[in-house]
Amino acid sequence: MDPDLTQKSLSFNSARFLLSASRLDECPPDVGAEVAFAGRSNAGKSSALNAITANGKLARTSKTPGRTRLINFFSLNREGCRLVDLPGYGYAKVSRDMKDDWQQHLGHYLNERRCLRGLVLVMDIRHPLTDFDQMMVDWCEHNQLPLMVLATKADKLKFGQAKTAMLTIARKLQAYRCVQHQIMFSATTKRGVDTCREALSQWLESPEA
Repeated sequence: MDPDLTQKSLSFNSARFLLSASRLDECPPDVGAEVAFAGRSNAGKSSALNAITANGKLARTSKTPGRTRLINFFSLNREGCRLVDLPGYGYAKVSRDMKDDWQQHLGHYLNERRCLRGLVLVMDIRHPLTDFDQMMVDWCEHNQLPLMVLATKADKLKFGQAKTAMLTIARKLQAYRCVQHQIMFSATTKRGVDTCREALSQWLESPEA
């Protein structure tokens, strides 16, 4: 491994598409450090990734929910550091068999990926903690995986309403030890981008357990 490359300051602006995988055996080698982004369809996951990396074209955005059907990997300027865009969960217009297939392979990734350092759960601040969100929180708690809650689309609410929504989320999650960060976020106004980057850096740059 090139020592000059490993010593570079981590830059999210350096994110570049690496590969897409439909199964665990198509993923990059299970070394280094990854942080995965998960969220219900149309929660703003792709827009959040684009804002964090300052690249409006990095992750595909669409008004059609459920467009992310593969596990998409993005490399950063530090060797072995990656961001991962997981398939959106929800009401995509695909067959039941295809949807079940996505969830099966998503489960394999979450359960077996050893280099996964944390999960970013993206939820619409106006509709937080859906059944899917709660399932992911419970999974992280059970597996002792650090969790960041990214409450997106904060610009859709007045600040007082958004603050109240964050307090409600915090109250519902206060018993969960896995929850390390709860961030009010807007891809439009860039609220929370710097805070999110700082938290991601801590996960990606921490020594491997």
